[in-house]
Amino acid sequence: MPGQVETELLTAVARFGGPVRAVVVTVISAFGVLSVPTEALPLGLGLFGLVLVGAVADFGSPRAALVLAVVRVVALCAAQDQLGGTGQWTVNVLTTTAITVQWEWSPGVAVPTTAALLVAHGVLVGWDGATVLRVVVECVLARSAFRLLRRSSRRVDELRTRRAALERAEAVALERRAREREYLALLHDTASATFLVVAVNGREADPAEVAGFARRDLELLTGTSGVRRDSSVDVGSALRAVVERSPLDVDVRSEPVLVPASVALALVRAVREALVNVERHSGARAARVRVRAVGDGVQVLVADEGRGFDVAAVSAHRRGIRGSVVERVAAVGGRAAITSRPGRTTVRLEWPGG
Repeated sequence: MPGQVETELLTAVARFGGPVRAVVVTVISAFGVLSVPTEALPLGLGLFGLVLVGAVADFGSPRAALVLAVVRVVALCAAQDQLGGTGQWTVNVLTTTAITVQWEWSPGVAVPTTAALLVAHGVLVGWDGATVLRVVVECVLARSAFRLLRRSSRRVDELRTRRAALERAEAVALERRAREREYLALLHDTASATFLVVAVNGREADPAEVAGFARRDLELLTGTSGVRRDSSVDVGSALRAVVERSPLDVDVRSEPVLVPASVALALVRAVREALVNVERHSGARAARVRVRAVGDGVQVLVADEGRGFDVAAVSAHRRGIRGSVVERVAAVGGRAAITSRPGRTTVRLEWPGG
């Protein structure tokens, strides 16, 4: 089945092949009439009228156009002796007709038609090797050019199809990697955190509390937590539960900002990880969280006055910052930036909206 570019080429040839022949043959015939002797002018005008009738058919039915194209060549061949001159009118109409037939019709139609035109010219005008060679060479070149164009258009279709397949495969791979990153980050925030509680507290860990954590982790990991990712959520309200559960003294100031639930979920998880890092590593017992609208998006800041750390020195294998904060926010179209020095660490989360 032809592709889009090949189909467009065939459509263009079918649409403009006949009109091109009509215009060229009409112009040739107009000059041919001017070269006709005065005594043969009525015959020349009659043939020009036949050419015009065929030209009208060239803009309509291809079958009728083919029949009339053959008829006018035969008529010109039959009347050449009465027209006088060198016969260039007849030869030029013959070659133009033979060339355009190669574009419009398959070889099964074009070859017999061209042969019939040459036979008519040979019988009615006389066999001329130069004319036969000219018509054959021009028809071969026309057919070769058409096949080359069609092959090129088919190649373009194949390349476009291959590129579309590669783009689809790349999109699927990107989506798979994004899901894997989110799952690893979620695993870090849920099951690994629960295991850490058990490992640190040992036998003192409350079984009921651990079971509750495990149920919550299972719901988040299996996607049965009931959060609708297409709904709108206020970021400040979504952060309230995280702040309340944090052992830190968190000062929260928030503007009302509605974002998609998937974005809010990513921001909440990133803030939760940032607060956990403050609790575990900074030595600070307090933190500040600020939420403000920025255009159609939102900016969330998490800051503490702890000991700080060298951001560039954090190992790429540590998923707390890279996976649970930076990549998680990037996965929903946002960005995260972390700056730190002794006495001041800031995590800036931004989602541009849209």
